[in-house]
Amino acid sequence: MIGTRSFMAKKEEVERKWYLLDAAEKPLGRLAVQAARILTGKNKPTYTPHVDTGDFVVIVNADKVVLTGKKLTHSTVIRHSGHPGGLKVLSYKEVLDRSPERLVERVVRGMLPKTKLGRGMYRKLKVYAGGAHPHAAQKPEKID
Repeated sequence: MIGTRSFMAKKEEVERKWYLLDAAEKPLGRLAVQAARILTGKNKPTYTPHVDTGDFVVIVNADKVVLTGKKLTHSTVIRHSGHPGGLKVLSYKEVLDRSPERLVERVVRGMLPKTKLGRGMYRKLKVYAGGAHPHAAQKPEKID
């Protein structure tokens, strides 16, 4: 077809917005999918796979996120220090009690690309346990 061209965004032309997601009483997976779509830019018509076209996401009330079924007790977070006997296995309940931000960050990060581009997208994620956040100056747009 003559004259038709695909749109390709350039990193210099990307306009970034800030979005606010309230995690209170929302299932963790659904919240993470919503955040990952915004971070990757797939919610925009200008999405380009090889350019980070995503926006910033602020998630508040991470301590009030909901897990369905038996995930609180049966699902685990596994870490290893790299030393012999350094395996740490924690249930989602233990992680939520200690630092709910880390659990939300971990789930969202798992939905992002495992590349340099994905690491850049992850840096635009801000998660807070309570309802307050220091990003009021950016005037984040609230999403339900």
